[in-house]
Amino acid sequence: MKAYICEKYGPPEVLKLAEVEKPRPKKNEVLIKVEATSVNSGDVRLRALRVDDGALGSVAKIVMRIIIGFRGPRKKVLGAVLSGVVKDIGAEVDKFKVGDEVFAMTGMKFGGFAEYATLSQNKGISLKPKKASFEEAAAIPFGGTTALYFLYKAGIAKSKKVLIYGSTGAVGTSAVQIAKSEGVNVTAVSGPDGIELTKSLGADIVYDYKKQDISELNEQFDIIFDAVGKFSKDKCKDILKDGGSYVTVGGLDVANEAQSSMKLLADMFDEGKLEAVIDKTFSFNEMVEAHRYVDTGQKMGNVVVSLEHQNKA
Repeated sequence: MKAYICEKYGPPEVLKLAEVEKPRPKKNEVLIKVEATSVNSGDVRLRALRVDDGALGSVAKIVMRIIIGFRGPRKKVLGAVLSGVVKDIGAEVDKFKVGDEVFAMTGMKFGGFAEYATLSQNKGISLKPKKASFEEAAAIPFGGTTALYFLYKAGIAKSKKVLIYGSTGAVGTSAVQIAKSEGVNVTAVSGPDGIELTKSLGADIVYDYKKQDISELNEQFDIIFDAVGKFSKDKCKDILKDGGSYVTVGGLDVANEAQSSMKLLADMFDEGKLEAVIDKTFSFNEMVEAHRYVDTGQKMGNVVVSLEHQNKA
């Protein structure tokens, strides 16, 4: 099968399209024919993991090298999100059957940047939303699971007012919608180009961070969710209610990829509570270009890579 392999850390060009052996499912695994994948901030940080890269602290990068590989990823096929069709199942698989349309977070197994991938039936995999295309399904998991994890950890179900800092990325666009689905008043912060998008997703108030010092707002929030890792707890101490919760993607806490979260996201999409926000869609042959675009830091929502052409060939 065709897959993009990453043998060393670096710029998008380190990804090389190659012919590799098609994986076989173990007894508790499913084999998925990948129809779409996505390229997210986590994917490009992992691909570019270098000691001189300021995206991560030096200690965190050393830890990541120990876990993932010193000179390059031990698992050469990256990609943490996919959607596709189950083509084979292991002897003990009882949750899925051949022909099921699924979407998944692959976690540390990676493997999404390929024509086929295997994944345990007990990991972050679920039937994809019935109303979603494969491209839409691939745009949901990364931001969706992260937003779910941090918002519910912060107590969104019992909150009345939430501030979401960074509302136009994969996480932020999901967070705005998930918070609104809980009936919460949402104040969001974005750059000037993201204000209309954020409003369209349901935010009650949207501030342009270039024009408004958020730390000086004359109101307080039950939850402040930093969805981009750039708004420290010190900056928001005056606008966070006593007993309120500050959560951020910028720390060491990492969202889980529970199967229950994937099922919830699928239900939310089919019920019209969650929209898949896609900035651009690239073909499989344009994987390097997709990484280049995400590297610019200018994307809104998600960048999807479609394998439709390859899978019809």
